[in-house]
Amino acid sequence: MAVLKPEPIVAALRGAFTRQVDRGTMLRLAAERIQAAGSPYTSVYMYMLHGEELVLEAFAGRDTEHTRIAVGQGVCGTAVATASDQNVPDVRARENYIACNVWTRSELVVLIRRGSVILGQIDVDSDAPDPFTADEQAAVKQVADALAVLL
Repeated sequence: MAVLKPEPIVAALRGAFTRQVDRGTMLRLAAERIQAAGSPYTSVYMYMLHGEELVLEAFAGRDTEHTRIAVGQGVCGTAVATASDQNVPDVRARENYIACNVWTRSELVVLIRRGSVILGQIDVDSDAPDPFTADEQAAVKQVADALAVLL
C-alpha cells in the first residue's frame, strides 16, 4: 500500500483551482501536501520547464541552491531529455547526479505532462535508500496528472 494518498491532494488542488489561486500557490500546495505524507518524502521540489531550463517555482522541505537546471543535467534534466520519469534508488550511484544536500539517498522525478507536452516535474528527494515503489510512483503521478489539467 502506498504511503502517499493522492486523492485528498488532488481534491485540494481542484478546490484551489475553483478559488482561482495562482500557479505558484497551486504548486506550493501540491509540494506541501506530498511532503506532509512523511517519510520517505523528505523534500518536494516543483520545477517547471521554461525553454531548455527547469525553474524551481515551489518546494516543501529543505532549501536547495539548484533553482535552475538545464535539460539533460542531473536526474531532473534527464527526465525531461528522455521524456521519462526517473526513480533513482541510490543517487550516489548516478554519475550525473546534482546533490541538493548531503542527506539525500534517493530521488523520484515524475513529469507533469499535458498530452506529449512536458510542463514540468515533481521532484521528490528522500533520505532513505530505495523507498519509492511502483505504487508510490503511481501516487505521485496522479498528483502530476491533476496539475497538468489544472495549471
